[in-house]
Amino acid sequence: MKSKKENKNTTQEENKTTDNTTTQDNSAENNGTKEKVMPFLEHLEELRGRLLKSILSIVFFTVGSYSISRQLMKILISPYPIKDEKLIFLAPTEGFMVHIKVALFAGIILSLPVIFYQLWQFVAPGLYKKEQKYVPMIVFFSTFSFMVGALFCYFIIIPYGLNFLLNFNTDQFKASIQIKEYLKFVTLLILVFGVIFELPLLSYFLTKMGIVTPEFLRTKRRYGIVTIFILAAVLTPPDVFTQLCLAGPLILLYEISIWVSKLVSKNRNKEEEKTQANQDEKSNKS
Repeated sequence: MKSKKENKNTTQEENKTTDNTTTQDNSAENNGTKEKVMPFLEHLEELRGRLLKSILSIVFFTVGSYSISRQLMKILISPYPIKDEKLIFLAPTEGFMVHIKVALFAGIILSLPVIFYQLWQFVAPGLYKKEQKYVPMIVFFSTFSFMVGALFCYFIIIPYGLNFLLNFNTDQFKASIQIKEYLKFVTLLILVFGVIFELPLLSYFLTKMGIVTPEFLRTKRRYGIVTIFILAAVLTPPDVFTQLCLAGPLILLYEISIWVSKLVSKNRNKEEEKTQANQDEKSNKS
């Protein structure tokens, strides 16, 4: 008799455990979460596949852009303030390599939608299902933010920065700018400004993962501003105007990031409260 009672109690406990597990799974599904857990090696395999697609896209657009590399070169050189002087190259192969680099730069810019799409698809399993449908819109805003930063750099930072740097051209010496160094300067600044303008989206993701909170961003604002001015001094030409041109938008983007983090945190708390309420309701019914 005793053994029968023990077996009966064990069976009831197993049934309760199964019911609780089912309840948690159902509540997770009802709240739109994705419970699939991928092994580490599977994550690496997916990452490799998405990196490969991004690289193939860059190669494809680079090859296609080579035929218009001369026109692209004119666009990149147009901010150069000394119009009656040509940029120079010092090695026989340098002219050819410059065209390759210009085509590669164009390939990266044209591949941005593909790169951002692959990036967001890689992290999409960590989002709610109802949020995953917004990935195309997020890809659009990622590309848009990058292009705003790149255009801001091209039309404002580069012309004024070059004007300041080339003002040191005096009667004692004159500037003979190497095309390789000029393009390195211009393309690097454009890419840096493009990446920096992604700050609000970065804030969205870090808040979504629970790494950053709006309170943290607010309390660390002073340190953030100091860091911004240090980055502006390192990444821009050494004059106050161009540093402010980078630091000003960065401070504004930091404030926008706090606002984005606050909205995400609020929605996240609501989702957690809703999930907890559903679980409590299911457990009470069982």
